[in-house]
Parts: sequence; C-alpha cells; structure tokens
Amino acid sequence: MKNRFRKPGGQRLFTKLFLIMTVSIIAVCLLTSLITIRMSERLFAETFSITNGKVLQQIQTSLSSFHDSIVNASTFATQSGTVKSYLTSEESDSVSMSKLYYRMSEQVNQMSSNLGAFDVSVMITGVNGRSYSTDRAYWPVTNSELAKDPLTARAVANANRILYQYDQRMNGDEAEHFLIASKAMVDRTSGLPYGMLYVSIREQEFRRFFANFTSVGNDVVVLDSTGKIVSSNRLELIGSAEPELLEDAERIVSDQLDYQSGAVFGKERIILSNYLPSYDLYLVNLIDRQYTAGQIINVQSVALACILIILFALLVVFIMSRRLTSSLTRLVRQMSTITKRDFGNYITVKGGFEVQELGKAFNYMLDELNDYIRQLLDTQKEQRNAELAALQFQINPHFLYNTLASIKMLVQKGSKETAADTINALISLLQNTISNVSETIPIEQEMENMRNYVFINHVRYGDRIKVNYFVSPDCLEYEVPKLIIQPFIENAFFHAFNEKNEGTIYILISKNENTLVCEVVDNGDGMELNGETNVLPNSKSHRQLFTGIGIQNVNHRIKLLYGETYGVHISSTKGEGTKVRIIMPLLSKLDGTEELEGETK
Repeated sequence: MKNRFRKPGGQRLFTKLFLIMTVSIIAVCLLTSLITIRMSERLFAETFSITNGKVLQQIQTSLSSFHDSIVNASTFATQSGTVKSYLTSEESDSVSMSKLYYRMSEQVNQMSSNLGAFDVSVMITGVNGRSYSTDRAYWPVTNSELAKDPLTARAVANANRILYQYDQRMNGDEAEHFLIASKAMVDRTSGLPYGMLYVSIREQEFRRFFANFTSVGNDVVVLDSTGKIVSSNRLELIGSAEPELLEDAERIVSDQLDYQSGAVFGKERIILSNYLPSYDLYLVNLIDRQYTAGQIINVQSVALACILIILFALLVVFIMSRRLTSSLTRLVRQMSTITKRDFGNYITVKGGFEVQELGKAFNYMLDELNDYIRQLLDTQKEQRNAELAALQFQINPHFLYNTLASIKMLVQKGSKETAADTINALISLLQNTISNVSETIPIEQEMENMRNYVFINHVRYGDRIKVNYFVSPDCLEYEVPKLIIQPFIENAFFHAFNEKNEGTIYILISKNENTLVCEVVDNGDGMELNGETNVLPNSKSHRQLFTGIGIQNVNHRIKLLYGETYGVHISSTKGEGTKVRIIMPLLSKLDGTEELEGETK
C-alpha cells in the first residue's frame, strides 16, 4: 500500500512540470508558426492584389481597344447613306438591287476594316427584312430568330448605346458561346430604328484578351449584370449563373476595395474586380489562396522544423526537470510515510539547500502542530463541558410550572390516567433533554421527544392544533443533533395560529440522495417573506416556551457542524402557512460515534 502511494506522489511534481512545459513549448511553437504563415499569406495577398490589379488594368485596356473598334464600325454604319438605303428601300428592279448590294458590300468591307485585328462577324438587318452578313456560318442565326430574340429587344430598348450580350448556339451536340455587340440604327429625323448592327465574337476569341494572364490557381471570369459568366479560362463555368460572386464584385467596386477574401467555387479565394462600363460587365480575378500560398510557403518544411524544435526542447526540459525535482521527490516520499493523525514521524534533512530548508520547516511545523493540538484538545474539552452544562439548564422553568399546574388540575378533576400520562411524558422529555449528554440522537428518539412535547401542550391548551407525523422508516436510525426540530414545532404552536383558531402541523422526515430532509409545515397564519429565507423572527415572549433555543441558533449550529451547504430554509405565505426545511447530511450512529471520538482525542 505504501509503495503504491509513493510512486504517484513522488512523480506528481515532475509530471505536472513536464506537462506544463510540454504544452507551453508546443503552444508557442504552433502559435509562432501559425502567425508567421498568416502574416506571409497576408503579405502575399496584398502583394498579389497589387500585381494582379495592374494585370486587370492591362486586360481592361485591351478590351477598351476592342470596344473602340466596334464604336467606329457602328458610327460608320449609322452615318452611311448606302447602308440606310439598303435597309429601308423597297424592292426595285434587279439591276438597281445589284448595284445597291454591291455598294452595300463595299461599305460593310470598309466598316469591317476597323475590326480587321479581331476574328469577328458583322451582321446588319433592316426593317425591310433585308440583311447582310460577313460570315453567315460564324454566328448561325436567321433573321426571323433575331427578330424574336430577347437580345434584339434589349438592344432596341437601349438604342443610344452599344449593348454587349451573351448568346449560346448549339452546333450539333456541342454548345458554342458568343458575345454579341448590338446597336440599334436610328433615324435622326424620326427617331425610329431602321436597322440593327450585330458584331459577334466567339467566346474563345474574346478569351484571348486575358488568357495569357491566367495560370493554375489564378482564374479570370467575366460576369454580366445578371451574374452570368460570359467568359472564363475555366470552360466549365461559362454560361453558369453566380449571383453571389456578382455581389462580391459589386461590393469591391462600390467600396473601392483592393481585394476581398471569400469562398468561391468551394475554395477560399482572393477576389479582385474591375467594372467595364463600356461593356456593362465585371472583370473578376480569382486567386486560389491555398494553392498560391503553398507555392510561397512550404508548409511541410515548416511543420518538420516545428517538430524538430519541439523534440529538442522537450529533451532539454525533461533533463532539467528531472534534475530539479529528484531531490524534492525524495523529500515528498519521506513526508508521505507519515501516517494519518500521527505527527511524530520527523524526516531526515538532506539534499539541496532548498530541500534542506523545506525539511527543517516541516520538522518545525510538526513541533508547533503537536503543541497546538494539545492546547486545542484542552480547549475543546473545556468548551464541550461548558456547552453540555449550559444545555442541561436550558429548560424554561415556566414550562415546568405550567405543566405541573396542569397535572395538578387533572388530579383535582379526577383524570388520574391523563395526569399519569402527562407525568410520564414530562419525565421522558426531561430525561432525554438533561440526562442524555450525547451530541446526536436517533430520529426515532427525537420523534419520541416531539410526541411527548406535543402531548403536554395538548394537555395544557387543548387539541385545537393537531400534529401529524410522516417519517420514512429508513430514516429512523439516522442521527441528528439534539433539540434540532423542537424549536420549530414550538414556534408553530405559539405563533402560527394567532389569527386562526385551529390548524394542523405536519412533521415530515425523508432522505434525498445523501441528505436528510426534516420539514415542519403548518397551515396557520403565515407571514410576509421575500421568497425563501433562513431567517425567522424569534418569539416575542418566552414565558411558555420549553427552551430558549432560537431558530437562528439552530441554523448556525447546523452550518458549524456540517458546512454552509446545510441549514434551515423557511418559506411562508400570508394566510396560507409556513414551511420549514432542515437540511442535514445522512449521519449513522457509527459516523456520529467516530466524529465524537475524533473530537475527544
């Protein structure tokens, strides 16, 4: 048994010290590494945002050049009388039509020269049903389809500007994506549209404006005003709607942010955005934070370095802690050999300076403790004798006078049996109160005292106040301090029924887990209390009381004996009655005996 006790006791300080140092070293290393990584990522994000911001400006410049070419072509077509005549004149003879068609082709070719640097197709349609296209196969759409297509309606509704719209056409089983620049051709005099100009560019051709600036983890998407992706280096995204990404892009532009971090397409990304007012499109750059940061910071190397540092630090801590605690461990083992309540085992003073000082202090403490215990035992013995002597004189003489007077009247009336029972009850009550000097008594004996006390009161004052007992049979052998319940019954008898002529007092005793609950409940006058309390006013007159023990003294006594978690709790309602709950620990006769023996020592 001793060996088993020594081992954990001797190693406890070393174990705690080593664990604390281990946790501290690991925490510092991990926090330092994490902070370093976060700072590097932040620096990377700021640097990358500056660089990619300039890239977006270059892309925007290229797109502006393309837009200028379309503006020039649109202006040429709008100002051309040949184009207007071709789109508005009615049918004539074939010779005139041939000449008009020839001039129209020359005008379109001249207009297309402005777009020669780009692989696009130009289509012009008129109100008279005529159309002209530089390449019908480039954007496979018929005149009737164009007339019903929503992009034509939107272009007419925005006749004063060039409108860029996304369009998708099926080429067999594959979908082809286009970006269509459309412009309504309006008559300056009447203000009515007489034709439509469409400049179509395939998405893969439009993608060339930014394809050279993309890489793995560095993507570019172009969003229209509805959140649809009209172009991107990631082909699977083209044509899909991303309203959340549009919100991020709008926020960056409106708040003039350099960049913003957020989850896009299931990954944490750095988002940069530029608005293209000419196109009414958003140019968005998405940077994969984890991938790109991994190219700068080798997390595996950092983790390996942290592990090596931690292992080396733990080895140093282990050796130093072992040396520092070895002498102290020996001292702890010597102290642990002292048996319980035996303060004569002095330890051998040896080891380092600190351990020797501890040993000397411990031996000096034993000397002082032995002297103090001797003085304390003497003081407790004197105090106990004084308390027991005072307890024996706590019987109120008025109670005896009135009880004997009641017995005399019973004898005079001829009620000899009642008089005899009253005398027996008084004798039993006095024996248990004065003769029994035990600190605690069983519940069964306490109940017998209460019945005798109630019987005497009924003889003296009548039975207008009834008393009912509800005691759990498994609680009868538990010990309680003497005269612990009687003051509350006494208080109920003489103060709970001043306004009511009759009533009932209930005495309930039960156990709840590891506590003994004694309750004294009456249905008397009650009183005003702010919730539950452990304070009840003492009686104003002590003439008829059995003892002078106040309720506050009972509560104070319980707390001194068993701790602050136990005591008296009182709740009352005016006109309904009062409830007193006495909470004590479960104390068997063996426990009480051991406690008394320990105090007697």
